[in-house]
Amino acid sequence: MKKIIDELNNVKTIGIGGHIHPDGDCVGSTMALYLYLKKVMPQAEVKVYLETPADIFRVIKDFDEIQNEIDINNPPEVFIALDCSKDRLGFSEPFFDKAIKSMNIDHHISNGGNGDVTYIVTNASSTSELIYDLIDDSQLDTDIAQALYIGILHDTGVFQYSNTSPKTLRTVARLLEFNFDFTKIIDETFYEKTYLQSQILGRALLESILILDGKCIVSSVDLKNMAFYGVNSKDLDGIVNQLRIIKGVDCAVFMYQTGNMEYKVSMRSNEKVNVSRIATYFGGGGHKKAAGCTMNGTFHDVINNLSLHIESEIISNYQENQLNS
Repeated sequence: MKKIIDELNNVKTIGIGGHIHPDGDCVGSTMALYLYLKKVMPQAEVKVYLETPADIFRVIKDFDEIQNEIDINNPPEVFIALDCSKDRLGFSEPFFDKAIKSMNIDHHISNGGNGDVTYIVTNASSTSELIYDLIDDSQLDTDIAQALYIGILHDTGVFQYSNTSPKTLRTVARLLEFNFDFTKIIDETFYEKTYLQSQILGRALLESILILDGKCIVSSVDLKNMAFYGVNSKDLDGIVNQLRIIKGVDCAVFMYQTGNMEYKVSMRSNEKVNVSRIATYFGGGGHKKAAGCTMNGTFHDVINNLSLHIESEIISNYQENQLNS
């Protein structure tokens, strides 16, 4: 794919969707593409379909235009799935199947590709970086640049993760030419926490446990504690990253309860544990160092199942290093 506009000739209706529990890259990439297509294809009807994102992303223009439901009987001509495979689209997945043309743009290594047109680049920092590559630079404006910046910012952990490449930073440098308040965006969308978010973070850190001889740290929040603190799943963002930076830890696991005997699991790691491989085994996906899945059972059931795979990754990495030394 050279430019996304080449795939949309004479199209009248376009739908854009992202994954369930949309994060910064999901919101940034979908909204940037929405704003771009609205600008360069004024004759087309363009809509974004997402679960309601966190309020921190309201800085993105037309945030309130995000659709939270679909009319199953009125699919768009083209549906574009961003930052995920079609099975993680959630409520908008039927549109992907019913559209005359479906497209899938992503950077997750676990995405095998779906749709009539597939563009997956696993060494890209983010789907937002891919959207930047696929749009006409001359049509960039402050609103589109800001949305793309937010997406790249969040998926690179403020440019500290190993998926940050020289190309990523050149892309960001171009976006910053549009003179939005990038330092404020970093503070308000990445670092700033409410008092309740800080409380639940403290609780999660306080009750965390070390397993596998201290190589893995685990924490969880159940429905009872979420109700006690008055928080929802969006308030739990970032906890797993705080666990990851604890000295001596190769893998961090954070989970929160989503139902009876059901947990949403997030994993972060260093080079010694491929968490994408683990997440994919349990029906999820992601990147080598950042992945997630949904698992059933008690807290101890989930940890027992995960720990076998995490330990296997650590041992395999050790054996590989021994052979190479």
